[in-house]
Amino acid sequence: MPITRIADVIEPEVFNPYMIQRTLELSALIQSGIVQNTPEFDQLASGPNTLVNMPFWNDLTGDSEIMADDGALTPGKIGSDKDVARKHGRARAWGANGLSALLSGDDPMRAIADLVADYWQRDMQKVLLATLAGVFAAPSMVQNVHDISDKTGDAALISGATFVDAAQKMGDAKERLTGVMMHSAVEAYLTKQDLIETIPESEGKPAIRTFLGKRVIVDDGMPFDTGTKVATAYLFGEGAIALGNGSHPRIIPTEIDRDSLASSGEDYLISRRIFILHPRGVKWTEAEVANTFPTNAETATGTNWARVYDPKAIRIVKFTFKIA
Repeated sequence: MPITRIADVIEPEVFNPYMIQRTLELSALIQSGIVQNTPEFDQLASGPNTLVNMPFWNDLTGDSEIMADDGALTPGKIGSDKDVARKHGRARAWGANGLSALLSGDDPMRAIADLVADYWQRDMQKVLLATLAGVFAAPSMVQNVHDISDKTGDAALISGATFVDAAQKMGDAKERLTGVMMHSAVEAYLTKQDLIETIPESEGKPAIRTFLGKRVIVDDGMPFDTGTKVATAYLFGEGAIALGNGSHPRIIPTEIDRDSLASSGEDYLISRRIFILHPRGVKWTEAEVANTFPTNAETATGTNWARVYDPKAIRIVKFTFKIA
């Protein structure tokens, strides 16, 4: 019987944008609005260098002055600063043996794209969790942390009341928090407390779980100690994380290859990504990076991050607590 090769079903120029679109569709972080992909950040991710400088004007400060019939006003000044984003470069290759079974489907390109998109969606969440670990290891982010894990009894547990306390770290900007990311053990605990609500499926959209009106995103990569029952959740506002999908003519995003000398022949699919996944208002300092692009361990290093926005403008709160 005829054998279908990867090259028979994949046109790289078509496959890559399709795969990226599927990745965005599959991501709960994208669908919740926490991570926002914009043409502006796509362009920044496609530009030169590995660091992206984003200067901004600071807000106006000082009290107004009383008008008088003589004298002069005291002019103030406006300050400036810059946010800095770091590009990531990642690549992965797969052999045809793992993909060949999928090629018997009625839409093999969709089947392959879904597998690759699923992979990159999971990988993006790993990079995001490493980013958040590094951001909140930076001393400048202490105002956005609410940690009750050292308390005793109910005071250490996540509940409606302690969650409100965590959101209060944003003060009068707390209504901008729209989502919360947590470990599945935390989601299960809150479900048992009848604190998780489910908005049913509608118009082909999947059901949405919420906690006190905040959309719940579950990821078992989130910090959780099975012994002490200490866990961490992140509260987010819309657009807290900026995503840019970059490209470069010398870095081919999707390639197919074949080793004809292999006994039975080997087909390969290679996928590469250049992207920005940046918490708005926390700049990358490039303090500890060994190679061209940072590893997840380097991304999780606190010395590589420093807050430049007002704490309320960061739109992320780290909440550490226990579950019973």
